[in-house]
Order: sequence, then structure tokens, then C-alpha cells
Amino acid sequence: MGGLSDNAKGVILAVASSAFIGSSFILKKKGLKRGGISGIRAGVGGFSYLLEPLWWAGMITMIIGEIANFVAYIYAPAVLVTPLGALSIIVSACLAHFLLKERIQKMGIVGCVSCIVGSVVIVIHAPQEETPSSVQDIWTLATQPAFLVYVAASLSAVLALVLHFEPRYGQTNILVYLGICSLMGSLTVVSIKAIGIAIKLSLAGISQIAYPQTWFFVTVATICVITQLIYLNKALDTFNAALVSPVYYVMFTTLTIIASVIMFKDWSGQNSGSIASEICGFITVLSGTIILHVTREQEPPPPVGTITWFISGDSIKNPEDEPLITPRRVDEYYEP
Repeated sequence: MGGLSDNAKGVILAVASSAFIGSSFILKKKGLKRGGISGIRAGVGGFSYLLEPLWWAGMITMIIGEIANFVAYIYAPAVLVTPLGALSIIVSACLAHFLLKERIQKMGIVGCVSCIVGSVVIVIHAPQEETPSSVQDIWTLATQPAFLVYVAASLSAVLALVLHFEPRYGQTNILVYLGICSLMGSLTVVSIKAIGIAIKLSLAGISQIAYPQTWFFVTVATICVITQLIYLNKALDTFNAALVSPVYYVMFTTLTIIASVIMFKDWSGQNSGSIASEICGFITVLSGTIILHVTREQEPPPPVGTITWFISGDSIKNPEDEPLITPRRVDEYYEP
């Protein structure tokens, strides 16, 4: 990729990343289902999925995708890299259709096409990014008042979702788990981009390892990634995989673009026409994900409190179908 521009390198890496991440959703979903059969489901706090090879295969696939995504952020701005995650929606929806039997409707295909068209528009009008000269320059961007307000608002929202909304609505409203993932994800992206720039500068001979700001960004990224994984697992275990992917994409991309525009000032220097085109492209992608959302079949909730047992070794019946004790009247046994 030596002769390509930085934006082109970022696009190639982002597309490859989306393919891996989209596949990982399905592998992890199958692993979570198997783990839920043999132990406690992740959606209610269980960790039996850690014993499932399929879940680990999905995890490895996701790590490969995230590494490609990480490198993509080094070369291209977040407003270009992040929306290309739309491809992961298409990959996961198609694989879910064939492997998980989660049917995709004809309008879902229209949604997929809308995601692709919107992503192409964003790529065409994406800004060229100037690389900061040191991690201290990135720290200056991270401590500007506007971005500090965004960080404070995001952390406050995460605390409210975890402490108040998750116990009450986590199992019924997909926005609770994915809201936590997306808010933490936006902070993950800006931290990872800072780390990536530090690595790029270090490889160019300008070491950034000695700066405490570098390790601060590493710590923030680690905490945010772990939090994302925990709540993404809960979302995947509780809701339809082809529903989780597009909703997560919409929320994560929106918040990441907002965070990146505030911190890195991605739109500074662009004319109003290019900015408007990027916004229209993003709205097109959002429309596609909404179409996917409303046309997907809902996954039935797991049974709660159901009592079953085997009869004659080959069938399962409920108490209503085959009571263990047949009630009789007292006078049937009493002989005067």
C-alpha cells in the first residue's frame, strides 16, 4: 500500500475490519447460545460462554477486525473510518440469515444497499487529516472545554444507564446495553486514535513512550474496551443478532463522529458543500439501518419459570399437559 494515500489505506483497512467484525457477531452469538444451554446466560450475568470454542473463535475474529480498524484510524479521520462499519451490518445480516435462521426480508436488502450508498458518499467527501506532531498536541485537543463537556456528559449517561435503567429495562430495551457500548465506544475511538498516532510518530523516530499522556490514553482505551465487550455480550445474548448490529452501528457511529468532530476538529477547513454531503451520506446510512431494524423478525424471549420433564424417554410435556398427580374427589375413596 506504499503508493496509496493515507485515506485510501484507511478505507481498505476499515472495509477488511468490517468483514471480520460482522462475522464475529455470528460466531459469538452461536457461542452464547450454546453457553446458555449448558450454564447461565450472559444476559442475566452468566459467563458459561467462556467455555465455548465458537465464542472464542468469534472473539479472535473480532480482535483481528479491531486491529485492522485500529490501524485504519492511524491513517484516516474517524468521520471516514467509522461509517464504513456499515459493511459489518451487511455481513452479519447475511450470515445470520443462513447460519442463525434469522430471516432477512426484501426491504432489508434495500436497507443494506442504503448503507453501502451512504458509506460511498461519505468516503468521496471525507476530509484529509493533519497528523499532530506529538501526543502532547493530542492532549491539548482532549482537554479543550468542548470535549471535556462531551466526556462528562457521556460518563454521566453511562452511570445512569448502568445504575438505574439496566436493572429495570436491560432485558426488554435494546437501547440500554447498546447505549452503554456506544458511549464508551466513542471514547474508545478517540483514545485509540491518540494511541495510534503516538505509535506512528514513535515508528518515525519521534518516541512518545515517555509521555504520561500516552499511557493515560492506553488506560482509558482498555477500560472502555472491556466495558464495551461486557455489555455487547449481554446485548447479543438477549436480542436478535441482526438487530443488535445495525442499532449498535447507528448509535456508535453517531457518537463517535460527534466526539471526533469535537476533539479533532475534522470538519475545520472543509467547505459547507462537503460537510453537507457527509451528513447526507450519514443520514442515508442511518435510513438503511432503520429499514433493517423494522424489517427484522423479533427473537422470542427465553422461557422463564417453565417446568418440563421427560415422559417415556422421548417426549417433553408441561404440567398443564400431563400432571404428575391426578386430583380425585374425596368421596371416590370413602365407602360408607
